[in-house]
Amino acid sequence: MAGHSKWANIKHRKGRQDAKRGKLFAKLIKGIEAAARAGGSDVEGNPALATAVQKAKDASVPKDNIERAIARGAGDADGVDYEEIWYEGYAPGGVALYVEILTDNRNRAAADVRSTFSKNGGSLGEPGSVAYLFEQKGYLLVRGDEDTVMMAALEGGADDVQAADDQWEITCAAGDLAAVRSAVEAEGVTVEQGEVSQIASVSVSVNEANARKVLRLVDALEDLDDVQAVHSNFDIPDDVLASLE
Repeated sequence: MAGHSKWANIKHRKGRQDAKRGKLFAKLIKGIEAAARAGGSDVEGNPALATAVQKAKDASVPKDNIERAIARGAGDADGVDYEEIWYEGYAPGGVALYVEILTDNRNRAAADVRSTFSKNGGSLGEPGSVAYLFEQKGYLLVRGDEDTVMMAALEGGADDVQAADDQWEITCAAGDLAAVRSAVEAEGVTVEQGEVSQIASVSVSVNEANARKVLRLVDALEDLDDVQAVHSNFDIPDDVLASLE
């Protein structure tokens, strides 16, 4: 799970989520359109769409925007065909990056990703070079009492629950995400983040100098319009994280 809660917390403390609200909304809307086009407009019958819609709701995307995105994706209005592409590479310090792309222009996306890696000290890898380090799973970052979180998550079907500062990271099978989320929310647990994500099987600890470079590269990649998510396996020690702030 390296890189999930810590990177989310860094962005939150820096106010990045508010500063980039518009760009975040655009990415979430694109994800909804793509899911609706691939699997139809029925949220209950389209797990990918249900996940995309819930993620948008968590980010406070207006209901009307969500509904219009579903309509566009399902073909009820003019929509765009998006292609999913994955890029693999490395950040300074040997950190693996698995970049999720959703684009209507493959050439533009490739050029932007390649340039961003190059300008920020990273290197693109061949297909398969880092993908084997990641596994698709359901991921929840929650806040609540330890016993309540543990009991609700495990009864809901979670595979694992780990402490993350004053929060908890819950992982489960991708298809069980909705059920686990419902189980913890029913017990009053606050869900800070919930998504189907690529979880790293091994992590790489980085020193302060490399941590700055890694976060700069991840930040730059996330700023690209075609990038939906950047999955990584970095682990920033608490003392290094404190110095970065």
